[in-house]
Amino acid sequence: MTLGAPGGASDPQARPLAGVRVLALEQMQALPYATQLLARLGADVVKIEPPSGDSGRGARPAMTDPEGRPVGATFLRNNFGKRSVCVDLKDPRGRDLVLALAPRFDVIAENSKAGAMARLGLGYDDIARVHPAGIYVSVSGFGNTVPTPYGAWPAFAPIVEAMSGIYEMKREGDSPPRVAPVGALGDIGAALFAAIGILAALRHRETTGRGQYVDIAMLDAVIAMTDIVANFWSMGLRNGDTGPLIMHGFRAKDGWFVLQVGREPHFAKLADLVGEPAWKTDPRLATRQGWLDHLETVLRPAIEAWAAPLTKIEACHLLGAAGIAAGPCLTDAELVTDPHVTARGMLVALPRTDGVAQPVLAPGNPVRLSAHTPPPETRPPWLGEHTDGVLTEELGMSPEDLAGLRADGVIS
Repeated sequence: MTLGAPGGASDPQARPLAGVRVLALEQMQALPYATQLLARLGADVVKIEPPSGDSGRGARPAMTDPEGRPVGATFLRNNFGKRSVCVDLKDPRGRDLVLALAPRFDVIAENSKAGAMARLGLGYDDIARVHPAGIYVSVSGFGNTVPTPYGAWPAFAPIVEAMSGIYEMKREGDSPPRVAPVGALGDIGAALFAAIGILAALRHRETTGRGQYVDIAMLDAVIAMTDIVANFWSMGLRNGDTGPLIMHGFRAKDGWFVLQVGREPHFAKLADLVGEPAWKTDPRLATRQGWLDHLETVLRPAIEAWAAPLTKIEACHLLGAAGIAAGPCLTDAELVTDPHVTARGMLVALPRTDGVAQPVLAPGNPVRLSAHTPPPETRPPWLGEHTDGVLTEELGMSPEDLAGLRADGVIS
C-alpha cells in the first residue's frame, strides 16, 4: 500500500465527515484512536503536541523518523491522517494560540488528567467563551463533570480495566491477574464512545446551533464493555461463573480453537459431528450444567480426539459448516497473513524510515460504508511537521511571527 503525506484530502466530497474540523490536544491512545477514526472518515484533524511530542512517540517498540528521532508504536498506530503542530501550552502565548485556533474548529478535544486543561486556561469554560458553538471533548480516567473519589488518579488502560471487575472475574485460584489481556481495551473503548459522543454532539449542533461538553471516563467505557461483571452478579452468578455454556479452548493438530455452545440444538450437532451421538440421550449431559460438569471427563477427550488429525482452521471450517460457532486461536504470524484480514484490508503497512525492511503494521479502519470508498491512508505526521503551515493558514502569522515564537520555544 502506498501512503500519502498527512494533511491532504483525497476526494473530500466523497468522505462522510468532510468539512468537520477537529483540534486535538491529545496523547497516547484513548483520544488519538477516536480522532484517527474521524480522520479516516474525512475529518480534518490538527494535533497539538508539546515541543517534546505526544508521549506516545516515546513508547516502545519504536522506529526512527527521517530526523533520527524515535517514534513509538503507540503513536504510529493512532495518528494516521493527522497534521502535527507543536505548541508549548504552559507558555501563555501557546495557550493564546490554541484559543485563537479554537473558533476555526468544530471539535476541541483533550485527554489530559481531569482538570489539567482547566488549570492551563484551556478547559471547557475557556473554550466556550471564545467559541460557544464548539464541541469540547474530554477523555480521562474518571471523568471531569461528576465528583468521584478517583478523580485525581492518573489512569492508563490496565488501571481502569482492573477497576471494571473483569480481571478479578477471569482470575483463577491464587494466580495474579492477567494484565492487559487484549491490548488497550480501556483506551480503545473510551475512544469509541468519544467518537459516538462527538457525532451525537455534531448532530445536536445541526439542529440547535449550540455546542456542548462531551465527557468520557475510561472506567465508564470499560464497565460498559465488560457488561457481564455487574449484570451476572446481579443475577446470582459470582466468582467468575459465566453460566452453563461451553465456551472453552480445545486442542487441534497445530494449536487451539475456541468453541461456544450454549443451546441444546447446537450441542446435538456437536455430538453428531464428533462421532458421539449417544451424548444426545446421555442423562449426564441432559442439561447445560451437565455439559460443564462433564467437560473435562467426557466432552474434552472426545472433541480433542476428533480434532487431533485436523488443523485448527480445518476443525473450525467443519464446525462452522455444522452451524456451530468456533474460531482458531491465531498466532501473531498467522494473523498478519490471514486471508480475512487481507480481504478486508484490516492492516495498514507503514514503510519504515530507518532502513528496516519489515513495514510497521497498524490496524485499518473497521467501518465500512457502501457509499464511501476509503481513500489511501496518509502516514502519521512527523513531530511539528505542520506547525508553520497551520498557523499561517489559520491565523495569518508571518514568517517573522513564527520565527519569534520558535526562538522563544513557544512553537517548534
